[in-house]
Amino acid sequence: MTKLALITGASRGLGFALAEALAPDHHIIAVARTVGGLEELDDRIKAKGGQATLAPMDVTDRDAMAHLCRSIHDRWSPETPEGEGTLALWAHTAVHASALTPAVHIDPKEWQKSLATNADAMGHLVPFVAPLLGETGQALFFDDPVKGEKFYGLYGTTKAAQIALARSWAAESERTGPRVHVLEPRPMATSVRARFHPGENRDTLATPEAEAARLIATLT
Repeated sequence: MTKLALITGASRGLGFALAEALAPDHHIIAVARTVGGLEELDDRIKAKGGQATLAPMDVTDRDAMAHLCRSIHDRWSPETPEGEGTLALWAHTAVHASALTPAVHIDPKEWQKSLATNADAMGHLVPFVAPLLGETGQALFFDDPVKGEKFYGLYGTTKAAQIALARSWAAESERTGPRVHVLEPRPMATSVRARFHPGENRDTLATPEAEAARLIATLT
């Protein structure tokens, strides 16, 4: 059976690069709101001889995520070897990145969007995906250690909440599985980075493709 990899936030940046890098050895289940980005990813994966299932969904939609995970179980669990999880890997890269702003100028709508995507979604994603990973799968989360830095109050707070939950899950499952990793990508030339640092010399930044390869290589 081909191994399955679920990528949430797969339409651009690191998620896109991870999906493409994993495609030769995994069937990619790609989740994102941007249909055009998913279609481009599908073309790239097919060009490499791989396969993908596209799921144009919003990770903040609890019912949609429940339906997706149930569909993964129903479609692939009967083919899963005894003792293995249905998913070999879950990489969670979905993020809402508001423009940097002083704490006193935080927009309430942007606060709610950031909370919904960066923190609240974890409350249903982890319980829904964990059974699919079983004891043998791996979950990947990506830290961006900017909490407490000036102008990062909105993004930094909600991202830190996500990573705090991931670290708790990692500690809880250390002996039983799945293996939960909190990885730290180098600064990358992505749209999120450009939103935070407009005018930055992008030639000094890592590419998402290079970081995807490096981070995958750290997995055991």
